[in-house]
This record gives sequence, C-alpha cells and structure tokens, in this order.
Amino acid sequence: MSTIRFHWDFFGPDSARTAEHFCEHMNEFCVAEGISTYRSFVTPGRMRSVASLECDEAHLVLVRDRLRPKRAERIAAPQ
Repeated sequence: MSTIRFHWDFFGPDSARTAEHFCEHMNEFCVAEGISTYRSFVTPGRMRSVASLECDEAHLVLVRDRLRPKRAERIAAPQ
C-alpha cells in the first residue's frame, strides 16, 4: 500500500511553535487510533511553517475526515 503525506499550514511569527504543538496532537491521535507506522515532522519557516504526517494509505479517510489537512500527496507507490 502507498504512503500518504498530509500537510497543515501555519502562518505568523509563532508558526513554527504552533506547528510543533500540532505535531504533538497528531502523535497522540495516531496512538489513540492505532496508527502504528507514521512519521510527523515540521518544516519551519519565518512566517509560514508546515506540519506533516506520513502514514499508510489505509488511514487516508480517517486522517482526512478527523484532522482535515490542507493538502496531501502520495509519496511511495507499491513495489
């Protein structure tokens, strides 16, 4: 199954801290929902930071409907 990367954008001078905090909540969400293989990270910027979550495509609907990402992309196809 493919891996999906979800993105959430945060703006302003505190965007990096806000994105880091959001990642903490994403980690809690993944544990609570039984998403065992995932990776969350922040791409910081001066006025715009992006929080990202990578997980198996099987969790696409769950993450999309519950966490409402701004965008997503498929990053790995089945071999």
